[in-house]
Amino acid sequence: MAEPEFRATGVRIGKRLRSLTRAGQVRISDGRLQLLTSYGSEIDSAPVQAVRASKPWFAADDRALADLNGNRYSLTLGDHDPAPGEPGPPAARRFIEAVRKAAGRKG
Repeated sequence: MAEPEFRATGVRIGKRLRSLTRAGQVRISDGRLQLLTSYGSEIDSAPVQAVRASKPWFAADDRALADLNGNRYSLTLGDHDPAPGEPGPPAARRFIEAVRKAAGRKG
């Protein structure tokens, strides 16, 4: 299995007003975006070309939206990139850039 192009752990993943996991994982690998629980069970996945990632209006810098398979997920990542070697999720901005880059779209 190839090294993931993007990986974030400790991500809060929600759908509408319901929290699905408070310490989930987001992974982009082999052209697919996967949303996983803290135990590694798949919540949802889709080819990265079919995913729409965006920043919600009037939200904190650590928030991102991901539309997969007709479902909208709210992702709470870190509000800033962690220092090199430090644990923690990367910023939402990096997630959105990674989706666009993996899908071959220009930002």
